[in-house]
Amino acid sequence: MRNCFSIARFAKDRGGNFGMMTAILLPVSLGVGGVAMDLVRASELRTQMQAAADAAALSAASAMAYKEASEAEAVRVGQDTNSSSLAHSQAAPDDTADRLKQMQEEIGKDTDVRVTKTNTPSGEIYGVTITSSFDMGLNPLTTLLGKSTMTVAVTSSAVSTAVTESPVSMYLALDRSGSMSFKTDTRHPTKSSCDNYTSKSWPNTTGSKNPCYLRKIEALQTAADALFAGMETADPKGNLVRIGAVSYTHQTQSAQKIEWGVTKAKAYVDALPYKPEGGTDASGAMQAAYDALKTQNKTEADAHKSKEHEAFTRYILLMTDGEMTGNSSTWNSALDKKTRDLCTTAKKDGIIIFSVAFMAPEKGQKLLSDCASGAENYYQPDNMEQLVKDFGEIAAKANKTVPRLTN
Repeated sequence: MRNCFSIARFAKDRGGNFGMMTAILLPVSLGVGGVAMDLVRASELRTQMQAAADAAALSAASAMAYKEASEAEAVRVGQDTNSSSLAHSQAAPDDTADRLKQMQEEIGKDTDVRVTKTNTPSGEIYGVTITSSFDMGLNPLTTLLGKSTMTVAVTSSAVSTAVTESPVSMYLALDRSGSMSFKTDTRHPTKSSCDNYTSKSWPNTTGSKNPCYLRKIEALQTAADALFAGMETADPKGNLVRIGAVSYTHQTQSAQKIEWGVTKAKAYVDALPYKPEGGTDASGAMQAAYDALKTQNKTEADAHKSKEHEAFTRYILLMTDGEMTGNSSTWNSALDKKTRDLCTTAKKDGIIIFSVAFMAPEKGQKLLSDCASGAENYYQPDNMEQLVKDFGEIAAKANKTVPRLTN
């Protein structure tokens, strides 16, 4: 009877349940913790692999576009760029240098570069697709769940067109506020006498009519001529380049919608007033430019398709000589932010922004510097001669292919 009682009592005893459950669940709990750590490592590795693949795709597409590489050479450019970018990987900072080198070599072996070339009426279009993968070793905790590796894979694609013909849609957003009436340091080539204005004298003249200096608005018109000439040279038939323009004070002025060629945009800029007046607010002009070029607006895509252009590049040229004041003489942080936010939105949509701060104050320079699509697209001329040169350079850049990611 005593033995039977002991067996029955043992069967009913729950005192060891916690220990048994712990023994059963501990490996699972440790494994889940290991998975969390490995997911973080995989995310870091994927980010850096993606950056390397993007750089490689752009490099290969650019090499093709500028006739620097054959298809086979472009593949090699892609592989080399991907490998060199991974050489700076910090995806696993706890690994040894030898292990990092081994990772780089393994990723390089599992990187596939594919190049395509398509002939179109507007020229050759080059496509590059790079696929890269790596079997990342998992930490010992994760292996308790029965898995020793995790595959991390990325893909990047880029396209470019031959530089001989670059379909373009460009919108100019130009300042015509009162400060654009101020004189530059350049003497007028034909007038010996005229009213000169400066920031200190405005809205009155300086009182000195001789010598006569070119006004900022005249400098802008001269610089725009250099831009239009460059665009027209690249598009003698008027079937590659579409340009529109809008000017602004503290109010957005009537715009010239985008048309083929430069004729109407040039006429619009030439007609800007000799004595501009008003404050400064570029946000409305930026909104108009973005609305005309954004991908949701199919007008530009349809126009280029009618000319059998498989791809085209969208540009905004934003120019000011001031800071965002609205209808006042005091900087307005809300208008500055509104303009800045529109620049960010446009760039996220794939629109390339050139910005020109012409003899502008510090806050205007900072805004336009931030708006530009990179330092190479920001210009800060302090005289007419440099402004003309910069507008000519913008035309040259716009007429060359800008390889872009498509993934």
